[in-house]
Amino acid sequence: MTTQTAIQSQHKATHRYVPTTSTPISPEKVASVLAAEWDLFTKNTKGSELESKRAFDSLPLGVTSSFQHWDPYPISIVSAKGAYMTDVDGRQLLDLSMGFGAMLAGHLNPVVIEEVQASLNQGMLFVTPSPTSTDAAERICQRFGIDQVRFTNSGTESTMYAVRVARSATEKMGILKVEGGYHGSYDPFVVSAKPPLNKAGKAEKPTPYVEPNLVPGDIYVVPYNNIPALEKMFKKNAKKLACFIVEPVLENLAIVLPDAGYLERVRELCDQYNVVLIFDEVKTGLTAGAHGAAMRLGVKPDLITLAKSIGGGLPLAAFGGKKKYMDFVTNGKMAHFGTFNGNPLAMAGVRAIDRICSDEALATAEEFNLQALTRIGDIIDEYQLPAHTVGFGIKGCVTWSTTPVRNYRDYKATDFGVAEAHWLFALNRGIITPPGLDEQWLISLAHGQTEIDLLVEDFRDFAKAIRA
Repeated sequence: MTTQTAIQSQHKATHRYVPTTSTPISPEKVASVLAAEWDLFTKNTKGSELESKRAFDSLPLGVTSSFQHWDPYPISIVSAKGAYMTDVDGRQLLDLSMGFGAMLAGHLNPVVIEEVQASLNQGMLFVTPSPTSTDAAERICQRFGIDQVRFTNSGTESTMYAVRVARSATEKMGILKVEGGYHGSYDPFVVSAKPPLNKAGKAEKPTPYVEPNLVPGDIYVVPYNNIPALEKMFKKNAKKLACFIVEPVLENLAIVLPDAGYLERVRELCDQYNVVLIFDEVKTGLTAGAHGAAMRLGVKPDLITLAKSIGGGLPLAAFGGKKKYMDFVTNGKMAHFGTFNGNPLAMAGVRAIDRICSDEALATAEEFNLQALTRIGDIIDEYQLPAHTVGFGIKGCVTWSTTPVRNYRDYKATDFGVAEAHWLFALNRGIITPPGLDEQWLISLAHGQTEIDLLVEDFRDFAKAIRA
């Protein structure tokens, strides 16, 4: 480990290293590297090309979720185990996406398999109360420090129901969210998820951007890490606002960290103005640490939403929080339904993750992540790259900017050309990360020193290529 020091303007439980000097990368060099890498991609992925053509006949864009598609075609995977996946061309790929955290325990983790097989011996679906769902709820409540929880099947369901709880509790209908924040595909949450800047208004006072196929209701938008803007919003609109829903650490825009004191002041303002504070931990959850982002950052929301990391790869999500708010589910003012809620196979995933994800296990994964971030930071220094590293828990990223990214407008000013070249360079050399250019790597419990070395040395090779 080096003697790098993180910039201290962000929350102390996070990591960010921004070098003091850098040299620009010529656009011509980026274009040259990209052209060569796309040629290499199409040469080595003929099987994925054929699979994509076949899938287009029965699946829009040839994929099951629109983010999976990219031009000319995405990689098609046939199997996975541990930290690796195998594509239709027979290539082994180091998985640094890990289902955005859903595969936190690794692919085909033996404990997950054991719990699921035991559950299969008892039944697949009861649609009744069961000791298995009560046990899982107790584990979630204890781990995340909440009073009560309800299970759902997706992050979108959980954020939607959390908002409905807030509306029932406050008898207000307005929703406040962060510009650039993503909370699933419920209509209000798609507003300003990634708005075009020419339609998004001023940076200090963004205009909600509503796509024409949405019916979002009463929706408001503020910039992240901007307390003065939040105070103005509350002073003007608090009587209409049921809730403020926010990722405690934004993970729809690579990784955007909260400023020191930001979340604490958010908590105070929500209390002052009677606005329910919802932390969307669908993407943070256990990737933030053994007890989630709220516990780690020391700010307690009124409601929390969870998914991905809590289920061991099974389709599972949850919403929960303080009893005084969950009582609105109890009294029927916010009815919550779902045939598959708390199904035994998903509850087996909860048991497995609770067994696997000890404080010690996640601390070890985080040490590996910090090692990767530190070593990559050294390479950024060595090659004077216009970039910096950001990390939270077991997630990390390289952001192609010479200054910290604190909000959506900062993110839009990063260099997406170099980001694409970096992503594609790694993919061509057997390392797969999400295709959005704004995601992050994830060091799962299946990753070890070999995988960290692969990640770091690949970045060194990219730095050499972009500076050649």
